[in-house]
Amino acid sequence: MTTLQARSSVPIVDERRWRALGVCLTGGFMTVMDTSIVNVALPSMQRGLGAAQADLSWVASGYALTYGLSLVPAGRLGDLRSRRETFLVGVALFTLASAACGLASAAGGLVVFRLLQGAAGGLIAPQSSGLIQQMFQGRERARAFGMYGSVVAVATAVGPLAGGLLIQASGGDDGWRWVFYINLPIGVAVFAAALRLLPRSPAREGPREGLDLPGVLLLGTGALVLMLPLVQEQQWPGRRKWALVPVAAVLLLAFWAWERRQLRLRRGPLVDLRLFRRRSFSLGALVSFLYFAGFTSVFFVYTLFLQNSLGYGALAAGAAATPFAVGSAAGALAGGRLVLRYGRMLVVHGLCGVAVGLLGAVVAVQFAPGRGVAWAAALPLLVAGIGSGLTVSPNTTLTLGRVPVRRAGAAGGVLQTGQRIGSAAGIAAVGAVYFAHLAGHGHVPAALQLGLGTALLFVLMALGLAVADLRE
Repeated sequence: MTTLQARSSVPIVDERRWRALGVCLTGGFMTVMDTSIVNVALPSMQRGLGAAQADLSWVASGYALTYGLSLVPAGRLGDLRSRRETFLVGVALFTLASAACGLASAAGGLVVFRLLQGAAGGLIAPQSSGLIQQMFQGRERARAFGMYGSVVAVATAVGPLAGGLLIQASGGDDGWRWVFYINLPIGVAVFAAALRLLPRSPAREGPREGLDLPGVLLLGTGALVLMLPLVQEQQWPGRRKWALVPVAAVLLLAFWAWERRQLRLRRGPLVDLRLFRRRSFSLGALVSFLYFAGFTSVFFVYTLFLQNSLGYGALAAGAAATPFAVGSAAGALAGGRLVLRYGRMLVVHGLCGVAVGLLGAVVAVQFAPGRGVAWAAALPLLVAGIGSGLTVSPNTTLTLGRVPVRRAGAAGGVLQTGQRIGSAAGIAAVGAVYFAHLAGHGHVPAALQLGLGTALLFVLMALGLAVADLRE
């Protein structure tokens, strides 16, 4: 091969990596968007299937539950076997489950297929972050994680708008089916592109490690027991459900002890606990947990307020979140370019932006008349969205950037599991404040303000941690 030919081959290889990244991001976008796209479709499901409130709750929260439970085992499976093959299996299962959800003729069947869809989404997500670790280094890795963070932030925010558009276009009581059917062409395209573009895992040296099934069982059971009272907070009245929290703590402590034993015996643990000795990983995971508790709960109470109290339709309620989505995309792309220069300070600035935006939304609710709330809150939500992009993307880069590639999938699974548990905890806390004020006083704007204020507290706790890290 001539020198000219050798040089010309570099851009081709580089272009292939970025196209492979596009495949990962599209698969990730599809799975994250499904956490929020169904929110505006629930009234349509209730009419079309005659679904009970408990069924609707499981459609909304069951996905997040099984998604969160499968993340760490799926990440470890990709590390051990093949991230490419695990990604392909996840995309195939997700596409089939989406089709089954759309075809469901009864609420019970929809719940079952929705749980399967969440588990398949959990197979996909950690492979995306693991493949980024595998394919990129240095500034390119920061840029790739910036794009990944943009996808996570935008997909969550754009879900209600996408659901509203699909329901508006299809009409009728069966309009909800299209929030699942939309995944079919995307899933097929992602699967075909992944077959061609995703790299195979590098050859491994030394003895082959096992999956650590006892660790999977302990972590899965502990996370399930912890998340159940959170995702079912509104459906399980009374305080007895919180008795599950100490049970979950015992199970997770047992998991921690088991993983330490696996390390001591030099067997392959499900989660390498040495990851938490890295300040960048442990601090970043905690910031991520608190931030997701705050920002995902905002859309829960905001869309409820717009639809149930102000009479907004599904499309209008979804469109009200668009400023946040636009700001998130811009902030995340900028964050990917700036994170190596400014480090954790960029996360601090991002969290400050989110806090200012949420405070502005609280003020807008106080002074805007009636249905004008969405217009008054648009600018504050745009500011919060930019801050969100400058938080999620750089924090992901700083948290995972120094993790060994061979542990990248499991580390990504741990990070995203924390995000899912944080989201469930935030929605439970913010929802409890919102509904308690409604039941006691009936003043809807004040209930929304209290809900947004509770979300703001989570964001301020994350900000406090990020600031404390700067002083070290």
